[in-house]
Amino acid sequence: MQFDHIAVSGETLEAASEYVSEALGVALSPGGEHDLMGTHNKLLTLGFGVYLEAIAINPEARSPARARWFDLDHFSGAPRITNWIARCDDILSVLDELPDGMGTPLALSRGDLRWQMAVPETGALPFDGAVPALIQWSSPEHPAEMLPDLGCRFKHLTVIHPGMADMIRQFPVLQGLEDISFEAGPEKRLVAEIETPHGLRVLE
Repeated sequence: MQFDHIAVSGETLEAASEYVSEALGVALSPGGEHDLMGTHNKLLTLGFGVYLEAIAINPEARSPARARWFDLDHFSGAPRITNWIARCDDILSVLDELPDGMGTPLALSRGDLRWQMAVPETGALPFDGAVPALIQWSSPEHPAEMLPDLGCRFKHLTVIHPGMADMIRQFPVLQGLEDISFEAGPEKRLVAEIETPHGLRVLE
């Protein structure tokens, strides 16, 4: 597995993208719609192979027949990083090695992008989404390479959860991921350090 991207959720896409823009001092690029999930997003590259998406329920889309990813059906409150996503070359093999609850791979597409993503039936990943969602890209280009480079670079992600000891025991493979650290804390939080044209900024 490799770190792929960060999902910043909001009650609206406007709220999520404005939160990111104000925190990092840059504007996000248009993304698109996810028909299967009834969501839409905006994007920002964070360097080679890494990006950020602001995401929310699309009020103009048809309600999906299943739970939305990132547990967006139950999202409320201020925009924040709710999830992180790790990519792999063989999503089925990786899922076989992990505990239950990570979801079933779904074939998805948006424009020229094609990918599989494991989404739990409930939409909610284990440990309140402190473990990464799994993705396998099948399109020739990665989204981070298709976006305008605004000078932002991913530096580090800290994953915080009150059950961290149990989480690491169940998911030991996570400790091998570069630039990701894990800490115990009173509540689940994801804290990203991002170098921007305005200096190092923190997003959570």
